[in-house]
Amino acid sequence: MLEIRNLVKEYKNVTAVNDISFNIEPGKIFGLLGPNGAGKTTTIRTILNIIKPTSGLITLDGNSITEDFYNLIGYLPEDRGLYKKSKVIDVILYFSSLKSIDKKEALKRVSYWLSELNIEEYKYKKIEELSKGNQQKIQFITAVLHDPKILILDEPFSGFDPINQQLIKEQILNFASSGKIIVLSTHQMDTAEKLCSDILLLNNGKEVCKGNLAKIKKEFGTNNIKIEFDGDASFLNELDDVKSIDVYSTYAEIHLVQNIKPAEFLRKISDRLLISHFSVIEPTLNTIFLDVIKSTK
Repeated sequence: MLEIRNLVKEYKNVTAVNDISFNIEPGKIFGLLGPNGAGKTTTIRTILNIIKPTSGLITLDGNSITEDFYNLIGYLPEDRGLYKKSKVIDVILYFSSLKSIDKKEALKRVSYWLSELNIEEYKYKKIEELSKGNQQKIQFITAVLHDPKILILDEPFSGFDPINQQLIKEQILNFASSGKIIVLSTHQMDTAEKLCSDILLLNNGKEVCKGNLAKIKKEFGTNNIKIEFDGDASFLNELDDVKSIDVYSTYAEIHLVQNIKPAEFLRKISDRLLISHFSVIEPTLNTIFLDVIKSTK
């Protein structure tokens, strides 16, 4: 288990991470979420031992993270670091040598992953000759080639079309099924919602929401409703009871103001719309993200 306890990172005039704690069990995908400047990258870099925390404790199975653990960690950074003038095979073999994989074994693994990600034909191409999406696949391979115990992924879907996004999602889910500890940092809330079992939402270096995603959605879901209707629903945007709304041609998803009961709201609008369906729904992670961030500004 990866444990982070009371992590603080201070710079001269800024507290980048302010007393956050979480743990991740093997086989779980943990979402580290938040807007730009929230403290996600700083948190990741302290886990990687790239920077030292001001205070707090980071352990893996009860042991402090040191250089001895580097081969147990795979890291896909948001800022890519491939050697663009070099050939794909040479770049991957170089990174594999940093993880102490002998060349014969590395070549076997390279063949496997190039095939798995449908890019065998680029093996001897220069990195700069590849599309952005295929360069991202190479970066992904360098992060996982050594079969790490912990996999830290910072915006792993950047540059991918929907088909390749799905391909990488499946690989991440396979890693989770095999018992790896996975940290996923992304701005794509819909993707995090599909992949993560637990999340930590940061803002200005502080924890603003944490826990099991299903439980969080349930807690936030009592004031989210969906109605299917016939009539002109434009007036809904002007009601004081409505916190936010998405109106479509025949239905609307509505987030009600706190303390407004869905049944009372339904009675209020039923004389102006012909309601054919009404249900309380779970909010999306994106809705939770926006509401929580707004409330902490």
